[in-house]
Amino acid sequence: MKTMLNIALPKGRLGEKVYAMFEKAGFECPSILENSRKLIFENEEKGVRYFWVKPSDVAIYVERGAADIGVAGKDILLEYEPNVYELFDLDIGKCRMAIAAKKDFRDDPQKTLKVATKFTNITKTYYAKKGRDIDIIHLNGSIEIAPILGLADVIADIVETGTTLKENNLEVIETIVPISARLIANKANFKFKSSQIEALVAALKCDGGKND
Repeated sequence: MKTMLNIALPKGRLGEKVYAMFEKAGFECPSILENSRKLIFENEEKGVRYFWVKPSDVAIYVERGAADIGVAGKDILLEYEPNVYELFDLDIGKCRMAIAAKKDFRDDPQKTLKVATKFTNITKTYYAKKGRDIDIIHLNGSIEIAPILGLADVIADIVETGTTLKENNLEVIETIVPISARLIANKANFKFKSSQIEALVAALKCDGGKND
């Protein structure tokens, strides 16, 4: 019996795109496309076992070894700094981490800058490099209203199209880092399954990377 490669996929649109890349690269698992509430799917013949998890949890499954490989956004890797190998930029799920503010905002360097974000680590690192004194306000959602209500001066958040910002009279004033989906691997498991993982990466680069 083949050694199974355990693969954590992020639930949602990104995960569906990622699975399509794996399928195109020859690592299909037809049962994953069935309309069911199942979370784990395997194809013994191909030696792959896929499972759906919350996008922000993929790195935890991989770091802890429950998954051999997985797909996580660069934002998750920068924010939580999991102890994993980053193997490959899948070049999908593209967006950017940015600083946004009200259109009439003018930064006063003499004052502590109030920044609302759920990405505290990325934000701290970014402003530390600039030598800017900040006060981080950790929020988990609806971050765009923080500057409108005077809770924060600016926000640090993921921006895809910028539509939500515009609708709330905000605009991007700085880009922190571009974001895309990355293939990651558990460090210990990589040693034992390196040939399988490397074969999958090679196939993705050859076939899966040619997605339209």
